[in-house]
Amino acid sequence: MAADLVLLAPLDGWACGLAEVPDPVFAQAMLGDGIAIDPTAGVLRAPCDATVSSLHAARHALSLRTSGGVEILLHLGLDTVTLGGEGFEALIAEGQAVKAGEPLIRFDLDRLARSAKSLVSPMVITQPAGHAIVGRHADGLVTASDTVLTLRPGLDAAGEAAAPAGPAIQRTILVPLAHGLHARPAARVAHCASGYRAEVTVAWAGREASARSPVALMTLGLGHGDTATLTASGPEAEDALAAIAGLIESGMGEAQAQAPAPAAPATPIAASAPADGLLRGVTAAPGLAIGVAARRARTELAVPEPGQGVAHERGALTAALAEVARQIAEAGAREQLGPRRAILDAHRAFLDDPTLLGEADRRIGEGKSAGFAWKAAVGGYVDALRSLADRRMAERVDDLIDLERRVLTVLLGETAQEPELPAGAILIADELLPSQLMAIPQGRLAGLCVGGGGPTSHVAILAAAMGLPAVVALGAALDAVPEGATLILDADAATVQPAPDARALEAAQGRLAQRTERREAARAAARDPSRLADGAPLPVLANLGSLADAEAAAAGGAEGSGLLRTEFLFLERETPPDEDEQAERYKAIAEALGGRPLVIRLLDIGGDKPVAYLPETHEDNPALGVRGVRLLLRRPQLLRTQLRAILRAAPHGRCSIMVPMVARLSELQAVRAALESARSDLKAEGRMDLGVMIETPAAAMIADRLAAEADFLSIGTNDLTQYALAMDRGHPELAGEVDGLDPAVLRLIRQACQGGAGQGLATSVCGGLAGDPAAIPILIGLGVSKLSMPTAAIPEAKALIRTLSPKACQRLAEAALAAPSAEAVRALSDSFLNGEAG
Repeated sequence: MAADLVLLAPLDGWACGLAEVPDPVFAQAMLGDGIAIDPTAGVLRAPCDATVSSLHAARHALSLRTSGGVEILLHLGLDTVTLGGEGFEALIAEGQAVKAGEPLIRFDLDRLARSAKSLVSPMVITQPAGHAIVGRHADGLVTASDTVLTLRPGLDAAGEAAAPAGPAIQRTILVPLAHGLHARPAARVAHCASGYRAEVTVAWAGREASARSPVALMTLGLGHGDTATLTASGPEAEDALAAIAGLIESGMGEAQAQAPAPAAPATPIAASAPADGLLRGVTAAPGLAIGVAARRARTELAVPEPGQGVAHERGALTAALAEVARQIAEAGAREQLGPRRAILDAHRAFLDDPTLLGEADRRIGEGKSAGFAWKAAVGGYVDALRSLADRRMAERVDDLIDLERRVLTVLLGETAQEPELPAGAILIADELLPSQLMAIPQGRLAGLCVGGGGPTSHVAILAAAMGLPAVVALGAALDAVPEGATLILDADAATVQPAPDARALEAAQGRLAQRTERREAARAAARDPSRLADGAPLPVLANLGSLADAEAAAAGGAEGSGLLRTEFLFLERETPPDEDEQAERYKAIAEALGGRPLVIRLLDIGGDKPVAYLPETHEDNPALGVRGVRLLLRRPQLLRTQLRAILRAAPHGRCSIMVPMVARLSELQAVRAALESARSDLKAEGRMDLGVMIETPAAAMIADRLAAEADFLSIGTNDLTQYALAMDRGHPELAGEVDGLDPAVLRLIRQACQGGAGQGLATSVCGGLAGDPAAIPILIGLGVSKLSMPTAAIPEAKALIRTLSPKACQRLAEAALAAPSAEAVRALSDSFLNGEAG
């Protein structure tokens, strides 16, 4: 058996673990495991016999390579690259063989103490070459003769004997993600794969990719509904296969994403402006804006092809990748949640992509510069993504180009210069990268126009999150728009009007003023009770998925919650939450609502929302499988635990329970029996209302019978619509046709309302239609008595409701029921709102 590799302390000083280093790149072991030392003397020494594989031009860092292939990074202080080599004296050169304890660099300790972010100096194993750390001394005073790390060959990362691969195992999965395996989910899959001692590949349509490579996973082009084959081998193959399959099949929060916007035009738009003067593109984020054009020109980075030696170029690329990782980690620390954080996480995963790094390293080995090698490696995957038929996947090219540019900027020693943008400007660009948009302070821009891109690109997602009206895919016609030109950006209509005349400008200003005035007035009155024009109450409630949602709803004018999705407690974890945890969370949400009503929907998982701790057999059609109440009745302990937790939280608020996915009266009766049993066990006092969520056509058709045994009815229009129309709302070709205002769906809603009214029950809507202004008067006319929607939609919904006459709504509803299509219904509603409520 090969001998252990012993590493001596490279410095005299105080040793500590990497977790204590005040830099996320080292503290989070992004470059590898190791230790750090706070030096007390100014000499860096070799920790073992090795060869100097790279020496940074600033002489603050170098890499060593042992005869066994182990790569060791020695980094003096933090942010010391900014010193440009001042205070450092290199005593060795690249390619030189050194002995353990031999001096490598002398440095001015006082100068570093005054100038550096920190003196703490990491020693990191960047390439273990089949070795694992089995001994570590990272606490207390050390000298350069002390052993601080012991590495043993033939072990895995966990320090266990490497086991033979064993036979490969396979599993076939169906991809439920609405937008396929794009950047963010690919990064999550790669992160999951990295936690197992196994090699997992994903294969589809004759192509194969390592599950550890987010870039390779993206280039597979796996879309919604595709069937992929996972193959795993290694000592933890079974666990890895189950974890990765479960992660993909869970949908990662994207299985029920909103219907994708129309794809960008396949052919470029003509460079000449059309006769009406309007430039037409694709809506990326809705809204209206007026402003002056501020152009962001694209600049090319000159990258030399020949390298200056393999060791030098490898070291340069390693340092550049580390710097970009630091920048991303620093930005990520300011973004705890939301689209910006998810995009940063995806970019961070690309930097660690083994396939991408391998391609770059191969080209460096051929004598190319680090910049040329990185650009060529990224370029290969850019071309592969652009060749995919799936337009949405091809839009992820921008993410790779973004990373390419950021790394090249560091390699070339340039500074990313962002243009000075006047406040209220409309940014125009041939292309815009995610990091460039994130670098612009929020509130600085009025709008965004991009010649390329698409409606599901990360720039589009960011624009929507920033509330920034945006149109993309405008084509070459955008080139003719001069800097400083006045623009009317109507993102709702996907048009841009350069240099509008006085009449057009006045009309747009009037529309913008009306929108602003309506929005501000609606917000000012958001906390007032919601009433129809005749004074009849029509409560507007909020859909919730967390405690933060409840707090925002209480502050935003919600009169309670018509839907608390309890899935947030159950997803993305290894075991289900116990009764105590659930009770505490429900109690906190009830208290946050301050006595307002809270409808808690029982767990709705299964089908397209599986969880790892509840393994289910493969279902050819998950939407028609074991989900919602069907799953709960098959797992009575899960149901019982949740019911007990809700009963324990009930004294702290006005709680009621709603049963999801009911199709039969017997299902409601079974849950009622379980609830009464739980009440008896807990000796719970008072009544707990139990309602039914009308999501299946069957439930709508027997609403009268359900209402005879339920305490309330609530219509989930999202699922009701897809089941009524037999169209998957996540299907890339059909999602645009899944409209809840289809007359067939409206007739089911009317039948449900009539069934509830016959038993004296209120019927609410908690699906997507509740917050749709075009749908609100129709729902009221059909007999809906409460609406539950996202908190952000509440102020304007209340403002609209105050203008509505019940009788006028009833006439509109009758006309809608007789209309031939959803498009005709929307036209009727638009006409009604412009005349009745406008």
